[in-house]
Amino acid sequence: MKNILFDLDGTISNSKDGITKCVQYALRSFDIYEDNLNKLEAFIGPPLVDSFMKYYNFSETEAKEATTKYRQRYSEIGVHEAEIYPNVEECLIKLKNENFFIGLASSKPENFCKTVLADFNIIQYFDDIAGATLDGKISSKKDVLEEVFLRNNNLKKEDSLLIGDTVYDVLGAKYAGISCIGVSYGFGNVEEMKKAGAIAVIDDILELVDLLKRL
Repeated sequence: MKNILFDLDGTISNSKDGITKCVQYALRSFDIYEDNLNKLEAFIGPPLVDSFMKYYNFSETEAKEATTKYRQRYSEIGVHEAEIYPNVEECLIKLKNENFFIGLASSKPENFCKTVLADFNIIQYFDDIAGATLDGKISSKKDVLEEVFLRNNNLKKEDSLLIGDTVYDVLGAKYAGISCIGVSYGFGNVEEMKKAGAIAVIDDILELVDLLKRL
């Protein structure tokens, strides 16, 4: 494998506070008061519109309105309410020293991805940063991954894999034609990732470097 693409939320960034508090804020505009932030972890990973429709039975119009409300708080406050997971920068440095292509592929809007990586002072390690578009044209993990390969047409899918923390990452990678390695410390379910086809699940991001040498 020569090309390593990372998910952001739950893989590089512990973004629970920022995301769940912004979902809570958006729900309040619909007179829905959710005090249990743990219940809102399900919003971490998938496109927001889909999650508002799935978990609160919003119509598509309502879900888009809620997403707009979410982004009002997220753009000013929530984007900065995150912490980098242990050993991420050390892993990126090792990959860079081994001449891997390092990309980001997130369902979070691209401008927010760049802000988060800049906050963590790790943006310089990434060869490309791809995320969702605010107009919804690119939203799913598959969409974002396809955008990476469109921008970098020298990358071969058979030499590429995604690192993610949820079944949405594993399935998105599968639909885009690449493999996926899961991480157990994020917001997903290890058994779900394995069942969906993750080729491995690691407990520490630093395990990735040695694992790649064996693939």
